[in-house]
Order: sequence, then structure tokens, then C-alpha cells
Amino acid sequence: MNKLAVVALGGNALLRAGQEGTFEEQQENVYSTCKYLLDLITPEHNFIMVHGNGPQVGNILLQNHAGAKVHGIPEMPLDVCGAYSQGFIGYLIEQQLRNILPTKDLERGVVNLITQVLVDKNDDAFKKPTKPIGPYYTKEEAEKLAVATNSVFKKDPDGIGWRKVVPSPLPIEIGNSKVIEKIARDGHIVIAAGGGGIPVYYDDSKQLKGIDAVIDKDHTSALLASQIKADEFYIFTDLKPIVVEVDGKEKRLETITVADANKYLDEGRFSAGGMAPKVKGAVTFIENGGSECIFIHFPDSDNDPIYQTRIVR
Repeated sequence: MNKLAVVALGGNALLRAGQEGTFEEQQENVYSTCKYLLDLITPEHNFIMVHGNGPQVGNILLQNHAGAKVHGIPEMPLDVCGAYSQGFIGYLIEQQLRNILPTKDLERGVVNLITQVLVDKNDDAFKKPTKPIGPYYTKEEAEKLAVATNSVFKKDPDGIGWRKVVPSPLPIEIGNSKVIEKIARDGHIVIAAGGGGIPVYYDDSKQLKGIDAVIDKDHTSALLASQIKADEFYIFTDLKPIVVEVDGKEKRLETITVADANKYLDEGRFSAGGMAPKVKGAVTFIENGGSECIFIHFPDSDNDPIYQTRIVR
């Protein structure tokens, strides 16, 4: 039986910091990411892709706001904007996979599933927004937008700029997880739970409803990988490799144990909007029976190397 891998693609790995966000930029980024993925994963693998949507859903919100302000078009809630992003990013990924697969002499079906993910409407995350979405702004731009859109903005920990932040509740249950697993184990590539999934909850009358939030795709992909007992878990990101200070110098870590990862998390070495949810997702996967999680760090430019970091037992 083929190994089953869950692959988490960061929204910023598809739209890089400093880019304008044009369709052509994202198309090119998706192609290069998918090509690298198919170079990395052997034909003996089945896999499920879970993509982020932070930059894209933020841009969709801005388009929503501009359309309402200029043309009077009703604004859609954040969960609907998340569904928009699932559709268009999934379309990009599916198309580029279909372009690349023949070059690898691989015949695979590619299926994109719009996925709802159950959350707790009383999650403490709704009281403290932490999930960054959309483009980067200067402090002055962020202050103006915060007033104009009734939003919260926070400074990026790497000093790139300011971004809007929204609630990011933990995922409880992934809709159609058994269907997702079956399609993948049958040999098809599945794109599912994009952007961490569309956040939904059950109201008092047991009816599903959407809620304004963006679930972190690393938590969702880790939960999915654990529930379907995936063999491997990959996280693609454009965030910098994990480093520690040794004798006054920074040292890049290639392998980290779960114990050390938990230690670094407790010490607050990772930001809530950056590596923290990714490392937590990796730890969750391994603590629930997974063997290892592999981080693929995309560089700022094509001339820089692509680094890997492994988190192991």
C-alpha cells in the first residue's frame, strides 16, 4: 500500500512577501511549489494538500469592502470569503498539478473539495485575534485601515510591516474527513480544508452556521493527518528556518525532538502568527502516532537554498 502524506502549503508560500498578489505571480508560485513537491514525494505516495489563505482572504476582504463602499455591493462575512479563497486557490493548485503530472509520467486524478471545519463558538480565540491575513502595511496605513474597516492590526514579528489579525479557533472536526481519506488512498490527489477550512459551528437548534474567523491551516492539517493516520506530514512555508543561539552565534536546526520543540514553544521563541502554530501542529501529529514532520522552508529568492527542518520523536 502506498504511503499517505498530508502536505500543508502556506498561503505565503503561494503569495510571497513583497509581491503585489497578481494572478500571474500566484500561478508561477504554485507551479514552482507543486513541481518541488512532486520532486520530493515519490510516485509511491498518495497525498492530500491543505493550503493556507492568509494573504488571499485578506485581499478578498479588502475587495469586499471596496465594492461595498464604491458600488454598494453587500459585503460577505469572513467565512464566505474563506470559501471564495478555497475555490480559487484550489483551482490554481489543481491546474498546475495537471500541468506537471504528465512531465513526471504520473496519471492521477486531482480533486478539490470545499471543506467545512467545526470549531467551538466559545473558543477563547474569539476574544483575542492573532491570525494575520492580507497584505503588509506601514504603521500609518494600518492605523487608517483599522478605523475604516473596524479591524485589528498588529506588527509582524519579523519587522516586515503591519497586518490585519482575526480570531483563529482550534479545529475540532473536519467535514468529510473519511471521504477525503478514501479518495486519497484510492490514488487521487486531494486538495482539501483550504485555508484551514471554513469555520462553522452548531447553533442551539443543531444547525450548522459559519462564523467570522480563519482557522490556522497547520492545526487543521495536523488534525487531519492524525485522524486519517497519515504516514508523513510536510509543511511548506516561506518563513525562515528555525535557529537557536549557540556560543553567541545563530545555528540553524536541521532536526528537533518533540521535547525540544515543546521547550522552545514554552519559552515563547515562536510567534503566534508565524512558526508557533506550525511547530504545535507538528508536535500534535507526532504525539498522536506520526513518525516525523518535515518543514520545507522556501527562500526569499530563487538563488537561495531551500532548507528542511525535521521534528522527530
